[in-house]
Amino acid sequence: MNPTTSKTPIAPTAEGDHGEKAADRLDKAAIEAEGERAVSDGSGLDADADRDSDLDHDLEDDDSDRAPSGLAAAAAAVVATGLGIVGLTGAWTGRVVAERETLLGQMKTASGGSVARQISEIYGDAWHSTALVNGIFALLALLVGVFALVRPAFGAPAKDPQPGWVRAVATAGIALGVLGVLISVGMYFDLIVALPAASAAAG
Repeated sequence: MNPTTSKTPIAPTAEGDHGEKAADRLDKAAIEAEGERAVSDGSGLDADADRDSDLDHDLEDDDSDRAPSGLAAAAAAVVATGLGIVGLTGAWTGRVVAERETLLGQMKTASGGSVARQISEIYGDAWHSTALVNGIFALLALLVGVFALVRPAFGAPAKDPQPGWVRAVATAGIALGVLGVLISVGMYFDLIVALPAASAAAG
């Protein structure tokens, strides 16, 4: 019968312990070196910057996807209506121009002249000047109203259609502008109301 030998744990050799410790030190050194390279190269900061730039890009995309406010078209519609009303009723600029023409006519006929010339210089020129100024306002109303209607066709496409009140006000401005232009042209060329004739004035 063989004697039973006691099993004792085999202690690691000094060489094995030295190898494992060396490997641990190498791993730690590699990790520290990698961290130092990341800090020195700024890779961590670059990663944060990349995330921030991606976030900013997403916000810009969201802003670009937003529909235009339509403020310009709405303002143009209101301005067109106001100009159309001025073109029909007249403005202080028209009165100033008419008074200037009247003064010039009086100065030209101060030394005398025929009745027809006095009517033309004093009254006719002032009449035509007023019609011209009102026609300019009416034409501006027409152009601005057309701009308000066609504005959504240019620039970035809007997700929502143009509000109905903007189209209505712009259309009203265009209608007033067209009417003002027609009346101004008729008054300027004496098509609606003619200047008094010299014979009628003399009688």
